[in-house]
Amino acid sequence: MTDQPGPDEGPEASQSSGHPPVPTCYRHPQRETYIRCQRCERPICPDCQRQAAVGFQCVECVREGARSTPAARTRFGGIVRGRDGLVTKVLIGLNLLVFLATVVVGRSVEQELSLVGNRFFFADAVGESFGVAGGAYWRLLTSAFLHVEIWHLAINMFSLWVLGPPLERLLGRLRFTALYLVAALAGSAVAYAFTSPLTPILGASGAIFGLFGATVMMARRMRADMSWFLGILLMNVVLNVVFRHFLSWQGHLGGFVAGLVLGAVLAYAPRERRDLVQGLGFAGVLLASIALILWRTAQINAGLA
Repeated sequence: MTDQPGPDEGPEASQSSGHPPVPTCYRHPQRETYIRCQRCERPICPDCQRQAAVGFQCVECVREGARSTPAARTRFGGIVRGRDGLVTKVLIGLNLLVFLATVVVGRSVEQELSLVGNRFFFADAVGESFGVAGGAYWRLLTSAFLHVEIWHLAINMFSLWVLGPPLERLLGRLRFTALYLVAALAGSAVAYAFTSPLTPILGASGAIFGLFGATVMMARRMRADMSWFLGILLMNVVLNVVFRHFLSWQGHLGGFVAGLVLGAVLAYAPRERRDLVQGLGFAGVLLASIALILWRTAQINAGLA
């Protein structure tokens, strides 16, 4: 006599006996797993597991945690992006590209991009004005990327390569970019205001001296050794004295003062109101530069230059 299987025996017994089903990965239902995400407790297979401080997390929880975790910041408020000096490299690349354009295309690049207050070309007895006073305000910034002499480009790019990466690491990319551009504009504004409107001005020196000024304030705040920095600064000062008839000391001075002011704001802004204070500092230097530009433009157009 052969025994027949009872109602709770046989291949269907595990499902009919009330045992819970084997858990499967929420992303791969065909894969059995007993590992669960520590945050959402969903089952996760080995391909979906991400190592956490305790146990594992799923892909979605790791991604959500990355979005909700504040980015690491430097002591001056910049977001930590590594030590690659990306903005510095981009700025050097732009200066090199513009210089290459002057070599390939010719002097027309200088005529279009240099800082000129006002000039007149006469054709058929009709005067055509061009320059900042004629509305070409972009020249105040484009001139900061223009060099026509290789020695001028080499000195400025060497200084940028030395000063840029340390400042970029301290300030973050956004603040460093703003420092460079605002210092460049401030240097151009001072050069525009206090030199002949017929004299073309060009070069990144205003921005570079802005980095010098900011470095002074940063080093002072951090009580850092400045011996390496003083050598580069001295070299630039000597070059300004030797080539004073070819360089715009007004632009250098304007950039340096702007760098000192912005560096002080960046270095000494209180942490609890850091973004506000730094933003107001940049806005103040920017507005002062614009006011100087508008004053000089009105003076030139009134025929008082």
